[in-house]
Amino acid sequence: MTLSALQGFKHCLAEHPSIVNFRWSITQTWGSTWFFIFSAIAIYIAASVTLHILLSLLLSRSRRVSLGPIPAIHSLTMALISAFIFIGILFSTAAEIRDTRWFWPRTRTTTAFQWLLCFPLGTRSTGRVFFWSYAFYLSRFLHLFRTFFTILQHRKLSFFTLFNQSILLFMSFLWLEFSQSFQVLAILLTTLLYSLVYGYRFWTAIGLPRAHFRFVVNLQVVLLGCNLLCHFGVLFLHFLKGGCNGMVAWGLNSVLNGVILLLFLRFYVKLHLIKRKASMVSEFEGSYSLHVHSASEIRSEKAS
Repeated sequence: MTLSALQGFKHCLAEHPSIVNFRWSITQTWGSTWFFIFSAIAIYIAASVTLHILLSLLLSRSRRVSLGPIPAIHSLTMALISAFIFIGILFSTAAEIRDTRWFWPRTRTTTAFQWLLCFPLGTRSTGRVFFWSYAFYLSRFLHLFRTFFTILQHRKLSFFTLFNQSILLFMSFLWLEFSQSFQVLAILLTTLLYSLVYGYRFWTAIGLPRAHFRFVVNLQVVLLGCNLLCHFGVLFLHFLKGGCNGMVAWGLNSVLNGVILLLFLRFYVKLHLIKRKASMVSEFEGSYSLHVHSASEIRSEKAS
């Protein structure tokens, strides 16, 4: 019974006709035009900046807007969606490898890992893995709501937040538009991380204890490191095999990823410097209070 249910679930995620016959095109998929993606990013930035300015004008800096359980519900929803996409693209990748392995010798592909890093030239955005890439692209719009939660709850809006969210949305569009190599691994890594990050955010939002280390930041560092290694792998296979599909988009993707990496590392180093400074201050205050306490004891002994 359990095995048949698992097989049925696997069939729905990898063998359903709407998944197998998926095709990325202007006429068949929502949000597949250049005008749409640029308009969506512009509206997101304008709405974020406008909301931040309006709150600054209408409310004091220390005033927060309570959102109740909405952020927790959003985190739980994103964790479940990310886990669902991860499982779906994992099953679909296995099915795609099974069905296309016979064609690999013509493209100098010898292993499944090579196929994950480097799509053969002429690959089109059709079939199973691109269906889940499209699902990931649509899920990126739900991630944008977190920017508005941050503005309302913490009254903060940074350039890094706007740039990071906009670029991630744009890159997921490029993956589909140019059938870019490496996207399957990127989606697997990213959705796995999001399921953990948003699950942790839901965990803390309902009042459960936090981790003793910066859970979200450290996971993001791991993801950026894995992406960097995979980008070098794509470049190596591109020259070794005579070409990988979607390399123009991959080049732009690499530059944008590099900018995000530099901005994040700058934030990460700054965070650790602040933490180190705070630790030094607390140690100094502790030693200073101990010294004052000892001096007072000496004075009291002399007086007696």
